[in-house]
Order: sequence, then C-alpha cells, then structure tokens
Amino acid sequence: MEFPQQQKPAGDGKITYPPGVKEITDKISNDEMVKRLKMVVKTYMDMDQDSEEEKQQYLGLALHLASEFFLRNPNKDVRLLVACCLADIFRIYAPEAPYTSHDKLKDIFLFITRQLKGLEDTKSPQFNRYFYLLENLAWVKSYNICFELEDCNEIFIQLFKTLFSVINNSHNQKVQMHMIDLMSSIIMEGDGVTQELLDTILINLIPAHKNLNKQAYDLAKTLLKRTVQTIETCIANFFNQVLVMGKSSVSDLSEHVFDLIQELFAIDPMLLTSVMPQLEFKLKSNDGEERLAVVRLLAKLFGAKDSELASQNRPLWQCFLGRFNDIHVPVRLECVKFASHCLMNHPDLARDLTEYLKVRSHDPEEAIRHDVIVTIINAGKKDLNLVNDQLLGFVRERTLDKRWRVRKEAMMGLAQLFKKYCLHHEAGKDTALKISWIKDKLLHIYYQNSIDDKLLVEKIFAQYMVPHSLDTEEKMKCLYYLYACLDTNAVKALNEMWKCQNMLRSLVKELLDLHKLPVSELNNTAMFGKLMSIAKNLPDAGKAQDFMKKFNQVLGEDEKLRVQLDMLISPTCSCKQAEICVREITRKLTFPKQPTNPFLEMVKFLLERIAPVHIDSEAISALVKLLNKSIEGTADDDEEGVTPDTAIRSGLELLKVLSFTHPTAFHSAETYESLLQCLKMEDEKVAEAAIQIFRNTGQKIETELQQIRSTLIPVLHQKAKRGTPHQAKQAVHCIHAIFNNKEVQLAQIFEPLSRSLNADVPEQLITPLVSLGHISMLAPDQFASPMKSIVANFIVKDLLMNDRSVGNKNGKLWTSDEEVSPEVLAKVQAIKLLVRWLLGMKNNQSKSANSTLRLLSAMLVSEGDLTEQKKISKSDMSRLRLAAGGAIMKLAQEPCYHDIITPEQFQLCGLVINDECYQVRQIFAQKLHLALVKLMLPLEYLAVFALCAKDPVKERRAHARQCLLKNISVRREFIKQNPLAQEKLVCLLPEYVVPYMIHLLAHDPDFTKPHEYDQLKDIKECLWFMLEVLMTKNENNSHAFLRKMVENIKQTKDAQCPDDAKANEKLYIVCDVALFVIANKSTACHLDFPKDPVLPSKFFIVQDKDFKNDKEYLSTEMRQMLLSGKPKPTPVLGAVNKPLTVPGRRIFNKTTTGSDTASNASTNSSLLSPSAINKNSNSNVATESSESRAQENNENPVIKNEEGSKEEPSQNVTPDDETEASPVKRRGRPPKSAAPAAPAAPAPAEKEGTPAPTGGGAGRGRKRAANPNSNPSAESINIKMSKQQQQNDEGTKRQIDLQRYASSENEKARKWEPGEETGRAVGTGALLLGSEGDTEIELESSPEGPPCGRKDAERGPLTQGQSSWTVWSDTDIQGDTKPAGRRVPSGRQGEPHRVLAVKRKPAKMKSRL
Repeated sequence: MEFPQQQKPAGDGKITYPPGVKEITDKISNDEMVKRLKMVVKTYMDMDQDSEEEKQQYLGLALHLASEFFLRNPNKDVRLLVACCLADIFRIYAPEAPYTSHDKLKDIFLFITRQLKGLEDTKSPQFNRYFYLLENLAWVKSYNICFELEDCNEIFIQLFKTLFSVINNSHNQKVQMHMIDLMSSIIMEGDGVTQELLDTILINLIPAHKNLNKQAYDLAKTLLKRTVQTIETCIANFFNQVLVMGKSSVSDLSEHVFDLIQELFAIDPMLLTSVMPQLEFKLKSNDGEERLAVVRLLAKLFGAKDSELASQNRPLWQCFLGRFNDIHVPVRLECVKFASHCLMNHPDLARDLTEYLKVRSHDPEEAIRHDVIVTIINAGKKDLNLVNDQLLGFVRERTLDKRWRVRKEAMMGLAQLFKKYCLHHEAGKDTALKISWIKDKLLHIYYQNSIDDKLLVEKIFAQYMVPHSLDTEEKMKCLYYLYACLDTNAVKALNEMWKCQNMLRSLVKELLDLHKLPVSELNNTAMFGKLMSIAKNLPDAGKAQDFMKKFNQVLGEDEKLRVQLDMLISPTCSCKQAEICVREITRKLTFPKQPTNPFLEMVKFLLERIAPVHIDSEAISALVKLLNKSIEGTADDDEEGVTPDTAIRSGLELLKVLSFTHPTAFHSAETYESLLQCLKMEDEKVAEAAIQIFRNTGQKIETELQQIRSTLIPVLHQKAKRGTPHQAKQAVHCIHAIFNNKEVQLAQIFEPLSRSLNADVPEQLITPLVSLGHISMLAPDQFASPMKSIVANFIVKDLLMNDRSVGNKNGKLWTSDEEVSPEVLAKVQAIKLLVRWLLGMKNNQSKSANSTLRLLSAMLVSEGDLTEQKKISKSDMSRLRLAAGGAIMKLAQEPCYHDIITPEQFQLCGLVINDECYQVRQIFAQKLHLALVKLMLPLEYLAVFALCAKDPVKERRAHARQCLLKNISVRREFIKQNPLAQEKLVCLLPEYVVPYMIHLLAHDPDFTKPHEYDQLKDIKECLWFMLEVLMTKNENNSHAFLRKMVENIKQTKDAQCPDDAKANEKLYIVCDVALFVIANKSTACHLDFPKDPVLPSKFFIVQDKDFKNDKEYLSTEMRQMLLSGKPKPTPVLGAVNKPLTVPGRRIFNKTTTGSDTASNASTNSSLLSPSAINKNSNSNVATESSESRAQENNENPVIKNEEGSKEEPSQNVTPDDETEASPVKRRGRPPKSAAPAAPAAPAPAEKEGTPAPTGGGAGRGRKRAANPNSNPSAESINIKMSKQQQQNDEGTKRQIDLQRYASSENEKARKWEPGEETGRAVGTGALLLGSEGDTEIELESSPEGPPCGRKDAERGPLTQGQSSWTVWSDTDIQGDTKPAGRRVPSGRQGEPHRVLAVKRKPAKMKSRL
C-alpha cells in the first residue's frame, strides 16, 4: 500500500482533545496522565471508520500519541493506554494509517508488541485492557500494515515470540483464538515465511520446549493446522536444505529435524507432503547413524495410532521395510522394536511385517532375536488376533534358540499367553484353541539337556500352567484337564519332571540322613557325593557345588534348619506346610545388609524343585473326586474339550504317575474305593492303571484297610487268570508287593493256570503264560521246580517246537499287533516266560540256561521258523526273531548268564540290529539302548551299534548315533562321579568297546571276501561309525590308547576259532582298517601310551612273547582306494554322469544326509578325501523313497517309474532293479545244503567284472533273489531284454553328444570362482540333468564326507572325470542363522564335504538327446 503524505492537524498545529480532556504533557503527574488517557481511550473506542469529521479533528492527537514521550514512557499504565489508543487509531483510519514514516511505524508496532507481554498475568487489574488490545489488533489485522516495511520480519518475529512466551494455562479459549487470528493473518497474507519466523513457530514443537510450555505447543499446533496450505512450502524448503543439501547452518533447529518431522506429522501429515520423499533418500544413506535416526523417526510415524502413512506412501513403506535387513545392528534392532507398535496400532500391516520378522527371528544378533520375541508377545498379550499363526510360530522356533536369554523370553512369553487365553479364557474358546499347542511345546522343552531349560519349564508349570496359588480343587481341575489334553511326548515330559523332582527329594533326604550319623571320613565322602549329585540338578554347576557345600555346612550347624528341610521333603508334607517351610528356610539364610545374595538364589532353586507345591493328600482326593465325576458323567469334560472316556483314562494315568512320586498321599479308604470302581470298568487301560496304583501305594492296605483288602484280592486273582497280559502282570506284582501271605495268594493263581495250559487254544494261553512267568520270577524258591517241568514238557516241546496253524502268506515283514496270529503271540510270551524263569533262579546249576540259549540261537539262525516247516508267515517270523534277540539281551543283564553266552550267541543277538524288518531293528535298538544307558548290559553290547552303519534308513542311523553319544556320555559321567569305578574301567570305559567291535565285525557274515574293496569299505564305515563318537575329544591321550589297543589285538588270536587261519586273517585285516581309520582321524594317536590295555580273554587269546605280527594286511593300492575311492574306468561318460554307461541299470544304496546328525555333527568327522565322496556319489546312490519305513516293510513297496505316474510292486523287480525296499537276506544263517539254490542269472555288473551292489539293504549281506515264480513287470522284462541294445544305441548317442559338451563344460566346472559358482556350476548341473529329464538329486554324505551342520553342503574339489554342484547356508544348531554365503573347500582330509549325488532312473528306449 502507498502511504499518504503527513496530514496536518487542524488549527495550525494545535492538538484537539476530546471534550473534558485537558492537555496531556510531561508536566502533569502520572495519575493525572492516566486519568486523561482513559478518557482519550474511551473516545477512540466509540469512534468508527465513518466519522470523517472526528477523524480529521483528532488527527493531531493521533500523531501526538505516537511521539517518543509516550512510546518510551516509563509508566506501564500509560504505555498500555497509549497502545490501546494506537490500536483504535489503526482501526479508525484503516486502511490508511495516519503515520507515514516507516521508522515511526516500526517503532509503533514494536511498542504495541511489547505491551502484549501484559497478557501473561490474567489476574492483573489491567488484563482486560490487554485483552482488548489483542482483540483489536487481531480483528483489524493491524500488523498487515507492516508488510510494506523493509524490516517487517523483525516486527513479526518479535510479535510471535511475545505471543508464544505469554500464553499459559490460565488463558481462556478466546485469548488463544485471537492470537491465532493475529499470527495466521500475517502468515497467510504475506509473501512468505522467512526461516527466522518459521523457527519461532517450530521451536515450540521441540520436546524440550514442549515440556516447558504445553500451551505454546498447542498454540503452534493450532497455528500450523490453520496455515497448512501456506506454510507447507516453507517447511519443505527448510527440510530440503537440511536433509538433502546438508545445510545445517540455515537454522538453529537443524539438529532437531527428526523431532520436528515427527511433531509436524502428528499435527497434520499435509505439512510434510514434500518432505517424505526426502526421508526415503535418507533411508539409503551410507551413514549408519543417520539411517538409524531416520528409522527411529519413521517407526514413530508409521506406528502412530491413526497414521495412514503406510497406505498413502507405499514406496516409503517398502523402503522402510528394507531396513529390517540393514547391515547396521542398531537399525535392525530399531525396526524390530517398531514392529510391536505397528502390530498393535495397524493390524492390517501384519502381513507385510511377517516375512521381515521371520528373517530377523534368525538374526545373528542375540538382542534382535530377543526383541522379535518381545514384539510378538506384547502384541499378543494386548490382543491375540493381532498376531497370526506364523508370528507365533517364530516364537515357537526360538524356544530352541542357542542363547538362553532368547529361549527364556520365548518360553515365558508363550506361558503368559497360555495363562491369559487358555487358563483364564479371556478371549473365548476359539482363541484358546488357536494356541492350544503352547502347553505341549513348553513341556517338550523339558527334553533339552540344559538344566536352565528344565528349571524354567518347572517354574512355568507351577506359575502359569497349573498355578500353585489356586485353591486345591481349582488347581487339581487345571491339572486334571491339562493332563488329558497333552500329547504323548508332553505327558512323558511332565512325568519325567515329577520323577526328577522326586529323585532330588530323595537325594536331599539321604543327605539329611547322613547328618544324623556320627562324623567320619566315610560319612564325609558319602556326603560329598550327595552334594555333587544335587549340584548337577541346579544351574551353573560350578557355582552350585560351592554353594551346596556352604549350604551343607549351614545345615550341620543349624538343627532348626535341618528340621524345616526334613519337614519339607517329608511324604506327609502338605502344600501349605511346604510354603511355610520354604519361607522359614529362606528367612534364615537372608542377610539384610547384602543386596544380592547368589547363595540364597541357589538355595531357592533347590527349594523350588523339592517343595511339593501341587500334590498332597488333599490334592489326590480332589483328583479322585474329579475322576468319579467323569465316571458318573457329571463332570465338565465336554466343556473342557475332552471326552469322558479320555478324561477317565488320562485321569487314571495321572494318578498312576503320582503313585510313584507321592505314594503316601493315596492312603485313604475313599481313594481306594474309587480305584476299585475303576478295576471293574471295561476299559483295559483304566483297569491296568488302577492295579498299578494299588501296587505302588497299597503297602498298608493289609494292616489298616481290611475291607479294601477283602474286595481287592478276588479282583486281582481274576485279572491274573483272565485279564489282559498287562493286567495279569500288574496283578501278580501287586499281590507280591502288598500282601504278607503272597506265597499262598500266588500259589492259588499258579496251580490252576499250570493245569489249564492247552496249546491247541492259543487265544487262552497268553495271559496264563504272562502270569506264570512273573510268578516264577518273583517267587523262584517256591515255583522254580514246578516251572521246570512246565518249561520242558509244554513250553518247549508242545508250544515252541510245533506249528499248529499256517500263517498269512501276504509277504509283509511286519503287521500290526491285531493281525498277529494268537499262536505266535503265545510263542512270544513263552520265550519271555523262559527268560523270567531263569532271571528268577539266577543260577545255572541245572544247565537250563544253556539249553535256553541254544534254543534262542536256533530260532535266530532259522530266521524265526524254528521247525522250518514254512508254515509261519514272514511277519510272524519277525516277531519271533525280535523276541529271541531280546531274550538273549535280557539274560545277558544277569552276570551268571552273561558268562555262559558264547561269542557266537552274542553275534547272533547283535545281528538282530541289522534285521531285514524295519520294526525289528527299531525295537531291538531301543531295548538295547535302554539297557545300556542304565548300565545293566555289559560293555560288549555297545559294540552292536557299530552295525547300524549298514542300516539303509537314515533315521535309524541317526538314532543309533544318538544312542552311542548318550551311552558314552553316561559311562564317562559315571566314572567321574564314582571314585570306586576306577577299579572297573575295563567294564565301564567306553574305549574298551573297540575290541568287541573288531571281533564282531571280523565275524560279520557279510565279510566273506576280506580283500575286496566293497566289503572293506563296509567294515571301515562300521568302524568309523563308532570311532567318530569315541574320538571326538582326545581326553587322557585316548587316541593313542585306541591305537595301542588295536595293535595289541593284532598280536593275539581269535579265541572263537584260534586255529582257523582265515578267521584270524580277517581279524587282523579289521585291525589294519581300524588303525588306518584312527591314523587318518588323529595326529596324536602315534604318541606313546604307558600301559597295555586289557583285552577280553573270552574273545582273544594272548600269544607268546616271541610272537610278533607286523604284517601289513592292506595293500598300498587298497589303502589309497579306501582313502580316495575306487577309480572310475570311463573317462568321458564318467566325467558327465556315471550311470549313463549302464542303461537300464538302477543302482541303490543307503544315503546319509546332513539331517542324520544335524545337532551333533562333528566339524572334524571326515576321514577321507573329497574324491572318495564323488566316487560314492556315482557308484552308491539311493532314492529317498528307499528311506521310508512303509516301502521297506510293505508287501509290495512301490517305487516311482520314469514317468512318475505309475507305480509297480518291488517284488516284481528283477535282481538288477532291486531296491533297498525289497527284503534282504537274513544275516547270521549258515548256508544249508538242503536249501534250494536261487535261480538267478548273474547280474550284468558281475559279467563285466564289477561287483553287484549290495544295496545296503538292512546291511545283512546280499539281498534275497527275486521269487522265481513271480511274473516280472513289463518294464523289468524290457529293461533286461533291451540291455545290450541300449548299451549299443543309447550309449553311443549320449557319448557323441555329451563328449563334445563335457570337454568344454568340465573345464569350466573345474575352474569356477567363488563369486561365479551360482551362475556357472548350477547352470552346468541343469544342462546335464536336462539330458535325460528323469533324474533325482539327493544330498549324500558318508565317512568320506561326514555330516555337516543342518542344511549345510560343501563342494569338494573337482577331479578328473567328476563334477558336482553345491549350495550351502550356515545355520546354528538351534535355529540361529548366520549370513548366507559360499566357500571353496580346501579338500584336506578331515574336512566335512557334501555333494549332490545324481541318481538316474532306468534309461528309456528312446533317448531324449
């Protein structure tokens, strides 16, 4: 606007005052001046813009009021009144102000601005005038006059600062509204907002200022909302200079840009329309700290409750998600923390976050994996619908993380979810059903080896799954229905938990009993052993031992403490009493001046494990009442999600388990009456469990509960005579355990049963045989003699030596229990009866044990068909073989019978682990493991596991390896914990299994040609299977000990056949292979070992001192072949794909994948060079189908043909095409002259001088030839008839086409670089596989290439005529993933290698080439 020229006042410069107002000069007093100014103010207030005459009249006064006298007057009242006058003057004279000087205008507006500071005090008498001043200025928009001033920005900055500084919580809405009007008019009607002015607004948004003056923040917030369209450009320019151009000097607020962005976004996202793309640029900054700041900012923006930024700006959202994979750890951590808020505030984004959280749940950084768990659990606790099943699955995986902190967080998080949604049902049954798996998963963790995991599971069970703080009835209801809903493994874990707690209580009781004895050296030694055993059950074993010693010292000094502890572990201690005892013991051990007391924490761990917080007599009564309600049908079974039958059965199982750990709590008439009702139920399992509960808890029934006794005896007699086998067993044991006149009671059962035995009715024979067997075992003095005639006349002659019925000739190797014929079931029980009878006698005076062992051996030799009349089916023969092998193993547990078991009988027993039937191998191995791990079987039986190297099923090999690890660990720990065990090292030290293993392998029926490579390779694999576990560590120079032991064996003779030169040669050859394996494994094996190992005289005869066997039985060539594999004769086709040289031939063998031993793979477990692996991958390959149980033991296991669309029974496959799934010939049976020869033509490989593949089968020698009466399938006939034609036609075609390709591609494959392997090596493999189109690829590993970590594969160096392709990823044992990458193996011996074995199906008549 143009300012007019200075108007002159009327009357030649005289000032006209309103009527009644005298002249205002500096000569009057302040009070008088104020009085006169008030009248002036009144006059101007009453004037309006249309009063032209008055405007002209009072123009002089207006100019006078703007003089320096008034503008600089020291009296604040004068200044206020003048300011009000000036504001009215601007209103009246608008739009043209009476002041023309720019300097004067600037002084006036600065003066008015200073007066606005008076708004701060709302209680001031003059506040209304200040408010009038503000209102007038805002309504007239007086400050807009300043736009024409050159330095108007100074005025505006001062005005904004003043208003933001005076606003406070005592101002009403009108004050804030007028301030907004005043400031918004300046912003919206001006040409733009300078940076300085923008700073005066934005500074109020910074957190520090925001906290100091919340009203200033609200004022700035409202101002920005009103002026968003105008000020957005200025804001964008500011952030552009700071973020993109890096000009931090443009504003003092540059260091607060991210705080400002967050506040501006919360005010109105439109303010940042142009700023968001700049943040995407910053997310890709090379500076990690800068990326971190941007991620923190965007996390708040995206995670804000009402934010729609993710949907409105998808590119920025996707760029932000990319930071989940940032190389900078704090950035990834910040992203994970953000996910929690995002899941809770924006459930629609859960799908986008899931995949990124999945990757981060495997992050190498422990803190990130931990925060992923926290993120998901926090969202789940707010609302379970916020987290999908996949996110909960990530938490589930992390319960097995290798870091304790992560595992603990995952387990506690799941426990909290379970308590909230399953126990308290806060979100209904559907939600509870969604996470019903949590209870099972948490209990499964009890299987982990870490004591920390076990303790946490116990804590979770006591606090979250069955809270001990609940009333007894409610607590037992939780336990009752929880037990009914658990899966089998979780039930076993819970049972094991109670068992461990009970065992620890027993240890503490034994320790207290030792304190009652006089002090002695022997007593101190026993006490020390108990303390060490207790410490093993507490976290941090090292500290636990020290703290337990200190606790034991305190116990010795404080008798009251001993009394409290004794009361705590007493069988009659109630749950309430246990809480009091724990509190008292804790109080006695608390030291007030010590803030942290690790000793007290350790004692608390012990007390938590031994205190009976759930089970006492009252709890058992409550459980029995629940059981009765289920039986009567009045329980809430259906509401709890279980059927009444399931509730009854699981309730009895629960009581049965508790009867072992808390037998005293059951002793009440009410409890036993309920159990008697269960005995009368039709459910067999229920009755069996009830009998077992009586057996475990009924020791006082005869003396204190006569009525229960009189009712129980007839029921037990009836179950022993006509119940199920399990019921009969428990009934006999129950009678023996709880009655004083057990001899009379057992005789009343024995006599009628022995008279009623009838082999013609086998269905009615099984239960009597079970009862008789257990009676003879429990009371041998009374029944051993009568049993001898029964055994001789009935069991052996009439039952075992006769086949009365013809079995089902369906060809299956195994059938379900229901399909087994009653006669075979009776024979199995007869075998068990023989064993129980002998175990009861525990002597061999009558030579009955020798006869029994010969009978069992004959049964194994005859493959289960003792009479050899061919009446028994294959599945029944499998049952009898298993029973015979188990019987020998059971007898071996008794020392008097172990001594008479011959090496031949031991070998026959051991060979059962290589049986052709999968289930026989599985069950036998499990029984062998359980007996060994309890130290009940002699050490020599551990050698049997070496034969598992021949098992064709990888699960069985993995199981055998785990059994070896467990058994070796148990034996070594036993030696450490028991000083007296040093005297029996020969029987306990795991290394002493080697002589037994060597002897067993030397007498392996498959080991017929000791100089052939394939058989020696099998021997080497069996040796390595055992030695790999034994040689994991070189403790006490054990490698040299093993070497010396094998060398000493080589200087002996085979005690089994000392004069047989061939047998001794085989023994020495196995020794040489063992020495070869040990030398390739260890560099320390050549050290001296001072003592001579003791060799078992039962197996080895020591020679004279002059005898020296220094002959090398392995040729140099054979050693090289064992080291590097058999050379390949075909130069061209062998380089591309070996199976192409033999069209129509299908080669199978066992495979070992990394998953076999994923959690226990040794990084040092390879003996041989990589070339041997490539040899194995081409000559001994197998299909995954051969690894399945169903195909191994089905009558007609199916195998896929080339097209993948048809299936054919394996019994119709010719010997050339026979797979592992086909039955293999039984091992251990000597050839019979009367046996008909199998009419089978020699295999093509034999014609060419190449040994036919054994196929691995069950590791029992060559497979049985195909049935000559069976009709081979059309494909089998075509393959056999067209073999020569395929060799001539197909082989030639391939050789022409592939030779040209192989010459170039092999050279490329041989020279691949680490950075190029993906494109080159895999490309080569794809082209080669495409040549046939009918190939399968499987990971292969062997002693030459041992198991790697889970999913790991490593590429061995390519040699002449070989090719392989590999991919690897490095994953920790419990799911902790490291960044993936590739590596080039060095090819040294002992390094893990894994190759892709190419397995081809039979070549078709027409080549695709």
